[in-house]
Amino acid sequence: MGETVEELSESDLGPGARTQHELFTLVYRALAPAVLGYFKGRGVDDPEALAQDVFLSVLPRLDGVTGGIAGLRTFVFSVAHARAVDYYRRTERRPRTVDYDPEEDDRRVSSAEHEALVAAGQTDAELLIGRLRGDQREVIMLRIVAELSIEEVADVLGKSPGAVKQLQRRALKALRDHVSEEEWVR
Repeated sequence: MGETVEELSESDLGPGARTQHELFTLVYRALAPAVLGYFKGRGVDDPEALAQDVFLSVLPRLDGVTGGIAGLRTFVFSVAHARAVDYYRRTERRPRTVDYDPEEDDRRVSSAEHEALVAAGQTDAELLIGRLRGDQREVIMLRIVAELSIEEVADVLGKSPGAVKQLQRRALKALRDHVSEEEWVR
């Protein structure tokens, strides 16, 4: 086991008694278990990481600590408390994440995407385009959604402009066949 705080003496904290590295090692061994226990008791998710942050903050300021061992403990735990407060402030701002399990999801409403499409009036068009064959659907999407010319679509698909025109003509005829006159007029 590491040293306890009682094994850290007042003389160790005196000016020039130890090198900064030696002093930090003594302080870390003496107080790290208590700091770690403090964070575990506070329910911090990663107490080791937070304890490391505390001692990284303490290290450069060790020379300025006054009040002997009691002052050192007070200083270290004031830094630890500040880190715990910061931790909980951060976690309160973040929404709690939960893994999604589709079998436990009993919602029976449509998705936000579907609702947005309905609001934009695009659901019917999406459904109709979805009925088209692969190449026909690609041509219609590239021509209408991407606003590409016949030549540009031909380059994208690796087809001749005549083949793209033929696919577009057949796709539009298929769409017309699927839609009755009443659905076009609202």
